[in-house]
Amino acid sequence: MLNKLIMEFQRYTDQKRLAFISSVLQKSITIVAEVLDIGCGNGIISRSLGASGFNVLGVDVSEKAIEKAKMLNKFSNVRFQVRSAEQLVADGHQYEAIICSEVLEHLQNPDILLKVLRQILKENGVLIVTVPNGKGGREMFVTKPVQKIMKNFPICWKGLNWIKGMLGYKGTTVQSDADDLSHVQFFTVKTLSELAFNAGFKISYWGKSNFLEDVFPFSLLTKRVKKLQKFDCDLAERLPLRLTGGFFTVWN
Repeated sequence: MLNKLIMEFQRYTDQKRLAFISSVLQKSITIVAEVLDIGCGNGIISRSLGASGFNVLGVDVSEKAIEKAKMLNKFSNVRFQVRSAEQLVADGHQYEAIICSEVLEHLQNPDILLKVLRQILKENGVLIVTVPNGKGGREMFVTKPVQKIMKNFPICWKGLNWIKGMLGYKGTTVQSDADDLSHVQFFTVKTLSELAFNAGFKISYWGKSNFLEDVFPFSLLTKRVKKLQKFDCDLAERLPLRLTGGFFTVWN
């Protein structure tokens, strides 16, 4: 059933990320264990895991995203709630596995969330974290320049936003309809490792996402040719970790 729902992710790199998460869970926990999907957005990961039989609680602070997640959900073993980090601690419940996928880069203080996750993760539990590589192609050549234009050149930003709209690029993603998806953290291997250590974790595995398929202007072509996306992701596996567009990591 995972193969059916994985198609909610149209980009190959997102499908690769979901397959990574599912693989780690299958190796780490029993199928009856409850999984927490923190910052679940529209719930695509939660629903895909639910289709594989996992019991998943997806939480997000965005009411808009959770509303959409509930609307799309058809699985009795998947639940969605609007919950804050503080509320999760107050619940007193611990989880064998927690997913934090494409979340930390949006937080001003990711260390606060990670300390919460340390409290609610069982002693031998597993935390799966995926984040963009702050020095990867997309962050260096798209995200940072665009944010600079948006901040310093508002008129140019309006024009750029209009062009993006004409080319089919939207402000939201398939993963989340949240109002603000800005990246405020740009992680490297060193800074992510330090963040994990300071929160009481150790990163036991590093995986790679893609290389340049989501970097403009390459993205104009790869967006339409799925085989090029796969080639790009396969190429990333053969390149040094520092060149990947995103990190797929396992924390213990």
